[in-house]
Amino acid sequence: MGFPELFDFLERLQQNNSKEWMDLHRKEYQAARVFFVSWLDELNNKLAAVDPDYFDTPGKKGINRINNNLMFAPHKPIYKDHFGAGLDQLTKQGDFYIEVGLKQCLLAGGFWRPEKSVLRSIRDAIDYNGEELVAILEKPSFKKMFGGLYLDDPLKTAPKGFSKEHPHIDLLRRKTFAVEVSLSRKQILDPNYQEYCTEVYIEMLPFRRYLREAVSVES
Repeated sequence: MGFPELFDFLERLQQNNSKEWMDLHRKEYQAARVFFVSWLDELNNKLAAVDPDYFDTPGKKGINRINNNLMFAPHKPIYKDHFGAGLDQLTKQGDFYIEVGLKQCLLAGGFWRPEKSVLRSIRDAIDYNGEELVAILEKPSFKKMFGGLYLDDPLKTAPKGFSKEHPHIDLLRRKTFAVEVSLSRKQILDPNYQEYCTEVYIEMLPFRRYLREAVSVES
């Protein structure tokens, strides 16, 4: 079992997205899941070796469920079209996210539309020391790898408690603080994919540390 077989399983699952089909092919799903968990374990060890503050996240803890949550999204199919996982997972948000799927493959990190208290903590950090975040975002290697922050609809005006004239108003108006790298299937199948994941992790680390410190200070 490897990524080619994992992609093949996902393709057939999406063509037959039903519990009945999954029940008949449960062993294939388990084989794909076991492979991905094992692969995550290897990556977990590599990331721990380059980051002294890394939060150990074995594959079984990091991997996400393949079932969609139909309670909140009843229009979605029963099963996702991807395998996803979060490593360096101190909390469910702010982790290092890996997704291997049919429509998209990516590496990402940060806070996607966090709850109000978390968002306020990030904004307070920007208000106090936004220059540090700007320096991280403007670093040439960071811009080359990620382009910029994840595009999300910002507030039309300044958030409550902040001036419209704030020097970092563009950051303060954001609702999401995350970055991502989109990948091709060819990159996933490359023997050096884990090494590339590690490169992305290292480049993203100052950004994630800034956000994690901002949230932990207020928690």
